[in-house]
Order: sequence, then C-alpha cells, then structure tokens
Amino acid sequence: MTNIILLGPPGAGKGTQARHLVETRGMTQLSTGDMLRDAQSSGTEMGKKVAAIMAEGKLVTDQIVIGLIREKLLVGSEGGFIFDGFPRTLPQADALQKLLLEMELKLDAVVEMQVDDEALVARVTGRSTCGGCGEVYHDVTKPWPADGACSNCGSTEVKRRADDNEESLKTRLMEYYKKTSPLIGYYYAKGTLQRIDGLASIDDVQKSIAWILGK
Repeated sequence: MTNIILLGPPGAGKGTQARHLVETRGMTQLSTGDMLRDAQSSGTEMGKKVAAIMAEGKLVTDQIVIGLIREKLLVGSEGGFIFDGFPRTLPQADALQKLLLEMELKLDAVVEMQVDDEALVARVTGRSTCGGCGEVYHDVTKPWPADGACSNCGSTEVKRRADDNEESLKTRLMEYYKKTSPLIGYYYAKGTLQRIDGLASIDDVQKSIAWILGK
C-alpha cells in the first residue's frame, strides 16, 4: 500500500493523474470536495455536522476534514491513498502527519508537479472536460472531437469551469503561493518531496510518478 500527496497549483493536472492512479493501481483518491459532498448525504454523525455547517454557508474546519479523512482511512484501501487538495496549509500538514502516526500509517511520497505560470495560464484557459466521464480536452493540444462526442465515453456534454480564465487563474495562483507553497519546504525537510515536470505530456507525467512509486 502506498500513500501519496499530489502537490501543485490549480491546473497542474493533479486530478488527471489521480484518476489514472485510481484506475491502474487501485488507489483511493481523497479529494476534500468529494469527501464533503459524500459526507452531506452519508447520514453519519460527522456527515450531519458537515451538512449543518455547509447549510449555514460556513467553512468546514480542519478538524472536521481530518475527521472525514480518518473515516476513509479506517475503511482502508488495498492500493493506498492519494491526498488531492489536502493539506493546503502547514497546520493541515501537521494535523495529517499526526493522524497518520496515530493510525500507524505513513506518507510514502509528496509529488510536486512543477509548472511555469505563463504556460499554465495558456493550458488552463483552453481547457474543457467531458460532462460524462471527466476526460480532459484542450483547444490547442487536444481539441474536442470533430464529431461532437467524447472519444472516451461518447458523451456530447462539454464543460468549462467558470474560473478557467486568466484573471481568475492568477488570483488562484496567488492564493496557492501564499498558503500552499510553504508545504514544498515542509516536505523537503522531511525527505518525502519529489519534483516532476507538471507541464510534460500526460503520459510522461504518468511515467514520472510511476518511477517515484517504484514501478
């Protein structure tokens, strides 16, 4: 079992790589957003807390997110876990480290997907996804098929994020550099940080991650 964090700015391709690891290695992706949505409809005590907080429009505390992660870790995963979107801050990283120690688990690698900001803007502003399966397309490098149907699942629904524009992305990048980039030094000091070129082709990024994971 292997547990990793995918670290990188918005648009670096963390979600794409996480889906590949889920499909090929049987890993479980722990995305904060997905966990919160699942918790709302779960009926558990933790889920009821989440639903009440979100119904009031308040932010879910780090303590509750850690509680949700604990629930997932207790269920287990044969292939290990991918932490996607968490931790985002140093206090969250400390809390996750404490939780893993308590559960006698370890973090095997933190994969930093390095990108150039200008190239990232060009990538993200041309990005779209299939509404059926989540396959990622790009206006320049991988255009939506001419027949109007996703090459992966056949859906004709194309989605673009409302914040996938230059102004919004630069705001999100600034937020990342202020709050999340300190994690790079944190995990470097712990000896778990591995850096790869996040702007390489999807296949090359997959190969780099596979090398880090030892297979």
